Amino acid sequence: MAQVDDLKKLHDKKGFKYYCFGGLFPIEAAKIYKKGNSYTFSIRSLDERMIDSLSSELRKNIDNPNLLIVETTKRVQKQFFVSELYSVTPVVVTVENGFHWTMEKDGDILKLQKQLHDNLEKKYHDFYGETLKGVQNFIQLLEIKNRVPQNIQITKNAKKIRFFGNKFKIIPNEDEVSQKLAFVALACGLGEKNSFGGGFCLGKGMR
Repeated sequence: MAQVDDLKKLHDKKGFKYYCFGGLFPIEAAKIYKKGNSYTFSIRSLDERMIDSLSSELRKNIDNPNLLIVETTKRVQKQFFVSELYSVTPVVVTVENGFHWTMEKDGDILKLQKQLHDNLEKKYHDFYGETLKGVQNFIQLLEIKNRVPQNIQITKNAKKIRFFGNKFKIIPNEDEVSQKLAFVALACGLGEKNSFGGGFCLGKGMR
């Protein structure tokens, strides 16, 4: 992203960035990364122009001694009915005093659901310029899948920083607003720190 002015500005700006990404997944079954193997890497965004720009830059064979970009493919996904959401990477939610929500330190599930809902509403409003008026939280059922908090580690200004979060299974409500918010969660991430790898989700439903 640092190679393109618009992408660098997006990377550096504060606020919502409308994209999320998963990890490197092996094409062949393997539990560890091996030299010479091929892996897929998924990036999603509400902003199609951002995806096009990033894809074009990646195809220029980024000078990196650790990996080679073989190809990029783009798929446009129209909104579909989402019956289930599964977070692949930790979902980060910040509560009072800058701490991250955990069952041990907080435990308030209703507060967690409200913050997840409000965060998606803000992303939707910020990107589309219109406000959604839902009558209920978009979450019908939430299940915490981890026993202890998960973490995402980044390096910023030569310092290692950890963000703590949780893995969730979520069943969204079926009304129109809830479904729009569930789709936003798939498109640009659930919770916070999406541009650092937080909140990347997989979804089940009817396409």
